[in-house]
Parts: sequence; C-alpha cells; structure tokens
Amino acid sequence: MALAHFLVIVLLGAPLLLFPCAEASEVGVSYGRIADDLPDPEAVVQLLQDNGITMVRLYDADPEVLSALANTGIKVIVMMPNEEVAAAAENPSYALQWAQCNVSDYYPDTLINGVAIGNEVFELKQPDLNRKLVGAMTNVHAALVQLGLADDIKVSTPIAFTAFRNTFPPSDSRFKDDIAQSVMKPMLQFLRRTGSYLSVNPYPFFAYADNPRDIPLDYALGYNKTGVVDQNTGLRYHSLLDAMMDATFYAMENLTGHINTMQSGGTNGGDTKWSESGWASNGQIKPGKKSLPDGGSLLEASDGFQLATVANAQAYNNYVINRVLSGKTGTPYRPNADMDIYIFALFNENKKGDGPDDVEQYFGLFCPDMEKVYEFDFRGGAGSDVHQP
Repeated sequence: MALAHFLVIVLLGAPLLLFPCAEASEVGVSYGRIADDLPDPEAVVQLLQDNGITMVRLYDADPEVLSALANTGIKVIVMMPNEEVAAAAENPSYALQWAQCNVSDYYPDTLINGVAIGNEVFELKQPDLNRKLVGAMTNVHAALVQLGLADDIKVSTPIAFTAFRNTFPPSDSRFKDDIAQSVMKPMLQFLRRTGSYLSVNPYPFFAYADNPRDIPLDYALGYNKTGVVDQNTGLRYHSLLDAMMDATFYAMENLTGHINTMQSGGTNGGDTKWSESGWASNGQIKPGKKSLPDGGSLLEASDGFQLATVANAQAYNNYVINRVLSGKTGTPYRPNADMDIYIFALFNENKKGDGPDDVEQYFGLFCPDMEKVYEFDFRGGAGSDVHQP
C-alpha cells in the first residue's frame, strides 16, 4: 500500500534508545546554528531556562555554547562531525584527544550526557565510512572509560529512516541489506554492551509531504481516530510516530533475534531517543530532491498544498511535547516504553536550504529575535489532548 512507501522514507531518520533507562521520559530541543542572525549562546541558555527546556542536542561541541551551558543543569548531547568519524575509528589516540577536548574539559559543570558520532552517516553514501562507524563509536567509548566518564555519558549515532526497508506494516520492518549485517548488527551489540541507545530521526512531516493523497494529515500530526492496522499483529496505529517507532523496534528484533523485555514492562532495553523530529511552520517543498534538516534523507516531493503552516507545526510539536509530559509514551507494540525526544529545532535558521522560501528554514520554535513562532509549553499545559496508543 502507499502508506508503506511513505513510512520507508521517514523511519530511517529517527533516533532511539535501545537500552536501560531508569529516568522518566523527557523532551528537549535540537539547537542548530546554520544562520547569521541568532542570539549569542548566553542569551540562548537564558531562553532555554525561561521556557523550562532541560535537554538540548548540539550539532558540534562548540566551546562558547558548552561554556554558556555550564552550571545550568541542562542535559547536553554533543556531536563529533561526520568528517572526523574516520580518524576516530582509525586512531584511538585521536578519539581520546577529541573526548578530552570536547567532553572532559567541560564535564561535569556542563552536564554532557551523550556523544553523537556523526549525524546520519549512511546518507553520505560512503560504504567505507559506514564500516568505520562502529569503530569510531567503540574508540570514543573506550576514551570515556579511560577518562572515567563512560557510566554517565553514552555514545550513539543518529540514523535516518532510509536505513530501513519494508517499514509497513511495522512488524515487517528490516534494516537495509547493505548495512544490516555489516554495520547495524555490530552497532546494536555495541549499544547493548555499553548500556547505550540507538538514535533515530523521525519526520512525519516529510512522510506526509511525499504522499499526501494516501496519508491522512491527522495521522501524521499525531492522532487519527480510525488508524491503520498491522495485519500481521492486529495492532492498530493511530499515529505515524508510533508506527515509525515500532518499525524500528521490529527491525532491531528481526536482525538480532532478541525480543526486548521493555515490551512487557522490563528495563533491559527498548527505550527510544528521537534525536530530532519536528514540523515546519512556513516555506515550500520545491519540486525535485530535497534533504531533511541537518543532513537527512533525500526524497521527491511536489508543492501545491499547504503543509508547512503555523497551525500544523503547533499541532504536531505540542502533540509530541504533551505526550512526553503526560507519560503516555508507549506504543502499540511496546506499551510501557519510555520516549526521550528532541524537537527540531530551537530556531528558524536562515542559511539552511535553497533560499528564503525553503521549508528547511522554518522548523524553529522561536524566531531569531527569541519570539515564539506559536504557543507551546515545555512545562505542560499547551496544546490538545494526548491519546494513549
């Protein structure tokens, strides 16, 4: 069915936690800075605090930003850029130096709790680099062990949803053949061994853009009363986000043969981290190939319909925020699962994409002048009801 195609595109981009998590689910923001008009980091940190935002994901390890975040209690994920992944894989000393300069020098004053090794590396279409990804993760983890930080700071890598195939129905989901055995299986083993998580970037926005005729808008925005049934399991999905998450869980299990205890309420794995998910409030998806925010998957989409609106962005992002804050984070397949998620993005970024009308510039919760694009509340209280999967 047409829904299957659209799920393939989206599922590959979402972050997820594979393993133990003793804390309640939290929602944070992805702090991108591809712009020339953003406020300085100290003002941004004050903005985060004023709005009750307690987690932030960075796309680098910028010293000014990390220093501004010191002594705030805000949890921070830093990122090793894609161009440094190969060096970290080939040279443990390089990984150690990177961890010292970008993590150890700031922790614990800056509450770094995760290191992302690259961002959607598979999208670079470099098989040699793909094969080095787990090596880089292993060496950075070993560096954190040497520095005495590995218990508090976990290593992962965000993957795009293009890493999956057969994602609808969710129970048929698999990792793509070219990465399943060579990359994903050793990666999942590493994550389980180190108590870490798999990161995935889910974008119902782009899935709907690719196939608006067959995907109900309310299903993409968070709740469709009728829903869609997985004929293999009988599970009904009222939200695309749930279908994407479960497709990821099934892909992991279909690859490793492990059925995580999280499904039945255990704590031996199965939590999810979504490193970025969001909805644009303006702009156009132009004909031809477009990339997801910050290096996501390529897709073909046509314009001519109102998708990127303030109302839709407010509906989706408030649905995500309120769902986490309400504690209703489970999915049809994993009703007891936790869900940490990062809203993309903190700001509208005027240097992204292909010009001022490009949709990629309008994913922000805030304008560069720090005014809200629409109402939301990270402390709870904004938006509509949250339905339990």
